[in-house]
Amino acid sequence: GAGAKRPNDGGGVRTTYLRVVGMEKESSTADSARFSPAEEEAFRQLSRRPDVYNILYRSIAPSISGSYTHDIKKAILCLLFSGTRKRLPDGMRLRGDINVLLLGDPSMAKSQFLKYATQVAPVGVYTSGKGSSAAGLTASVVRDARGEFYLEGGAMVLA
Repeated sequence: GAGAKRPNDGGGVRTTYLRVVGMEKESSTADSARFSPAEEEAFRQLSRRPDVYNILYRSIAPSISGSYTHDIKKAILCLLFSGTRKRLPDGMRLRGDINVLLLGDPSMAKSQFLKYATQVAPVGVYTSGKGSSAAGLTASVVRDARGEFYLEGGAMVLA
C-alpha cells in the first residue's frame, strides 16, 4: 500500500558499463584560441591601466544601455572572469565560481545579457523556459527523426 517500505534488496547500487565504439574530437573555440605577440602586449597594456575594470564592464553587451545596466554588466564581467579557488586551513576547498541571478520586469534585457555572456565565454550554454527545469539541466529524453527516443545531455552537462 501507500507508504509501505520495500525491503532493501541492494537494488539501489548499479555498476555503470560504457562501451565506446568510436570517438571524434570536435574543434572548440577555447582550444583554438591563439593570440599574436601584438595582442598579448595589448592585453598587458590594458591590464596596467587603472580604469581597466570600467573599460571591461562597458564592453559587456554594448548595444544594451541605460543607467540600470551598469551593475548588471559588472556582475556579468565578474561571472566571466570567475573567482579564485581557495583551500582553507582545514582542507576544505572553495571552487571560486561566481553565480549571477537576474531578476526583473519583462523587457529589461535579462535574456540578452545572458545570451551575450554565453557567446563570449569559452564554455557556456544558454537555456530558458522548458529546458531550465532541474531535469532539463542535467538530461532530457529526445525523439529523433525515426521516432526513437534517446537520452541527451542537458545544459549543465554540455557546459
